[in-house]
Amino acid sequence: MNPIRKRRLLLILLLVAAAAIATTLVAMALQRNVAYLYTPSEVLSGEAGKHARFRLGGMVQAGSFQRAAGSMQARFRVDDGDATLLVAYTGILPDLFREKQAVIATGRMQGDTFIAENVLAKHDETYMPKEVADKMGAAHKKHDVQTPPAAIQMDSTR
Repeated sequence: MNPIRKRRLLLILLLVAAAAIATTLVAMALQRNVAYLYTPSEVLSGEAGKHARFRLGGMVQAGSFQRAAGSMQARFRVDDGDATLLVAYTGILPDLFREKQAVIATGRMQGDTFIAENVLAKHDETYMPKEVADKMGAAHKKHDVQTPPAAIQMDSTR
């Protein structure tokens, strides 16, 4: 093989190897920062168990918000219509945060409590983020499919 061709081939192989290494590093970095969205019923059923950090979406349950006097620690429950999950957060909550509002919290599970690092609240009481609405709708469909046929038969005998 010609020495010029050898050099060109070596240069191309080095460029391909460098591109492969760069792609692998970028993919690993992105995978570490991915936070999947789960509803409380999915978390309690164990679907989020393998993910150390994830997003929890749902509605803030009415009457569940508590703040310790003189501190930034807040506790509230997130509800998806089928299950509720206790959330603990230390920090300033968004201005739009209220009970009966859609919320997305990023954090980790610690025992039976979700420890939030960030809390996002969205718009007014009629707005719900599309991701949360889709997840809650899917959870309700799954719940409705599991309704026992005996309940349906009772209605048809009337």
